Amino acid sequence: MRRTISAAARPDAEAEPDAHAVAGAPPSAAPGGQPRSLRTEFDFELPRGYVDDRGVVHRTGTMRLATARDELVPLRDDRVRENPAYLSVVLISRVLTRLGTIDEVHPGIVEDLFASDLAFLQDFYRRVNAEGHTRAAVTCPSCQEGFVVDLAGGRLGES
Repeated sequence: MRRTISAAARPDAEAEPDAHAVAGAPPSAAPGGQPRSLRTEFDFELPRGYVDDRGVVHRTGTMRLATARDELVPLRDDRVRENPAYLSVVLISRVLTRLGTIDEVHPGIVEDLFASDLAFLQDFYRRVNAEGHTRAAVTCPSCQEGFVVDLAGGRLGES
C-alpha cells in the first residue's frame, strides 16, 4: 500500500523535513516554495537479514506509517493477550510492506528474525511513527562536529 498525500491537500499535515533538517525542526517547503508531500513509506536495511526456508537472505525492506487500526487490532489477538511481548511481532508484521522479495510479511516471518533485526525494526518503527522521519542529529565524538544521519541506512557504515 503506497500512499503519498500532498501537504497542500491537507492543511493539517506536516511536510517531510528537508535532508539537512535536524530532528524536531519545523518542516520547510521544497525549492520554489512548493509544499512537500507527506512521506508514508520508508526503506531500510536490516543489520543481519531474514533467512527464508531456501536460505535466501533478505536485508532490505519497506515500512509504512502505522495507522490507529495497526495499533489497535493486535490488542485483540489471542497471542498478544497470552503474551504481551508478542505485540511488537504482530505490529511490525502489519506495517512491513516488503522484506527483500517477500511482499506479504506475516508474524511468522517476524518471529524468525534475528533479535538484532527485530530490535532495529522496533526502533525504526518508533522513529518513523513518533518523529515522522528517519534522520537524527548526532555529534562526532572525536571532533565534536554536528551532522544529520539517516537511520534507515544503506550500505554498512552508513546508518
